[in-house]
Amino acid sequence: MSIDLSRVLSEARIPELPSPYFGKVRDCYDLPADADFPNGRRILISSDRISAFDRILAAIPWKGQVLTQTARWWFDRTADICPNHVVAYPDPNVVVGRHVSILPVEVVVRGYLAGTTSTSVLTQYKAGAREMYGHRLPDGLRDNEALPDAIITPTSKAFDGGHDEPLTAAEIVAQGLLTQAQWDEVSDKALALFAFGQKVAAERGLILADTKYEFGLDDQGRILLADEIHTPDSSRYWIADGYQEALTTGARPPSFDKDVIRSWVATRCDPYKDPVPEIPSEMIAKTAEVYITAYERITGETFRPDISGETPLDRVRSNLAPYFTA
Repeated sequence: MSIDLSRVLSEARIPELPSPYFGKVRDCYDLPADADFPNGRRILISSDRISAFDRILAAIPWKGQVLTQTARWWFDRTADICPNHVVAYPDPNVVVGRHVSILPVEVVVRGYLAGTTSTSVLTQYKAGAREMYGHRLPDGLRDNEALPDAIITPTSKAFDGGHDEPLTAAEIVAQGLLTQAQWDEVSDKALALFAFGQKVAAERGLILADTKYEFGLDDQGRILLADEIHTPDSSRYWIADGYQEALTTGARPPSFDKDVIRSWVATRCDPYKDPVPEIPSEMIAKTAEVYITAYERITGETFRPDISGETPLDRVRSNLAPYFTA
């Protein structure tokens, strides 16, 4: 597929929509409460921005559509494991969900000793830590090796652009972030979702190494899965065929997640402190191709970019017109 680098949804600022909230990747709007939705609904527009190291790195063509449609594929297949927030999909980049109160804990499930960020188990392990997130890891693990069992490595949820901080299950309850019953339900559902995700990934020749989930409470106090699930942004996927050789040689396993661009940046600067060098157009195009390949490999379906509208923003605005307020 030819990648048109000019066709990107870098932002979705739509003044006719109420109560905006702009995140690192999504631009969101809160619709008022009504009889059907006592807590209201939230419009979540997935832009093409790519975020890592607590900053925006670039805009990648089709990334927002890939994320929304990949999450849709998984939401449809995991509702029996955990109910989710989805109400409608008015546009390929948009989901309308029940407005939920996001729990102040980001739940990361890890099946492998991997990662490049400061909170990853690999980074901490290589620094000498063996006790982390309330778990003890054995000595002698190699980079990207499978952990004895999948573990949850929760962090505080930084709502205003701050840094997420590592937590243990005991700290979550002791600090009143969640009740014991809530944590038990969240952790059980997270591990079940991850096990299902790993099973499906394995059937497609992939390894789901780790992922993050966000949960929220609806107006009835039910815990719902929100945000996204098992997308290339929220998850680390490896290609199973090349994994064993990479493990043996100490190389990074072949992947199609945002480690592609994250690793490019990390080898050229300290991404937490230094200015990020301009990312070349070839890397942008390559990353777009990676996302498209990820969608097709994960779902088994052909990616069909929506090229309607003069620009992606024009298309999104048109499809969201029924939600405009006076």
